[in-house]
Amino acid sequence: MMSTAQAKPGYDKPLYILPFDHRSSYIKGMFSLKPPLTDEQHAKVADSKQLIYEGFKVALKQGVAAGAAGILVDEEFGADILQDAAKHGFLTAVSTEQSGSEEFDFEYGEAFGAHLDAVKPTFAKALVRYNPEGDADMNARQTARLKRLSDFCIEKGLPFMFELLVPATDAQLASVGGDKDAFDEKLRPTLMRQAIERLQDDGVEPAIWKIEGLDSKTDAAMIVKSARRDGRDRVGCIVLGRGADAKKVGFWLKTAASVPGFTGFAVGRTSFWDAVAGYEKNTLSREEAAAKIGTQYREWVQTFEAGLK
Repeated sequence: MMSTAQAKPGYDKPLYILPFDHRSSYIKGMFSLKPPLTDEQHAKVADSKQLIYEGFKVALKQGVAAGAAGILVDEEFGADILQDAAKHGFLTAVSTEQSGSEEFDFEYGEAFGAHLDAVKPTFAKALVRYNPEGDADMNARQTARLKRLSDFCIEKGLPFMFELLVPATDAQLASVGGDKDAFDEKLRPTLMRQAIERLQDDGVEPAIWKIEGLDSKTDAAMIVKSARRDGRDRVGCIVLGRGADAKKVGFWLKTAASVPGFTGFAVGRTSFWDAVAGYEKNTLSREEAAAKIGTQYREWVQTFEAGLK
């Protein structure tokens, strides 16, 4: 058992993630499909993820440092990708959550640990919607499951990547006149800090916090301070893209890069969506689509690294 005097989990190396673990929203939005999928439909979705992975490998050939580059993919459609990436020594993260659920629960139920043992990713990732002023009972249920995952990761020496989304409550949104941008600017940063600290106090110990983009360095520094409080000095923060347009993503990357403790990013849909859609519509060849993904991902790396101080 880890004593409080022992070092907390952490991962503070540069980390540039290309995430494509999207499932329910991806199946519906890209292919207009609904589960359960036929074998043919499943193969089509899985092949599109192979295309994204091909784009990742293009970026490595273009000079992205392999030691910092990684993929995040789901086991359902990406098991072969995870195997190949491990064989090549690439950094890998695998999603543990049920896709499309408002409340965090394990994709594979009680077998979550066996699946992580079998896949052997570099990181175990959980996407969680957690508002500290939201449904208290749901937050408590989520926290109990997340502590199980956190404890498992600590026992296995597996860095835990926590993707924190803070959806606005009706009251919070009403307080800013229904303006989602105003919520993001005025309320979300403090709610994120409160969520991080409450989860930590409840025994959830990520090595990496995957954070929604922040508009100010002050807010980004506040998040790092909470993530690294009480001896969590090696905990890293990475910024996610939220499917925003390229200009907004670039701004978030530059803001994050300027704050020590933000070590990288995870930008998915903005990196691959148009390229995959072009391939599916036959307006891009497979090679063109992979090159488009790889180039965009490499440009995110360049943007982040240019913002480092």
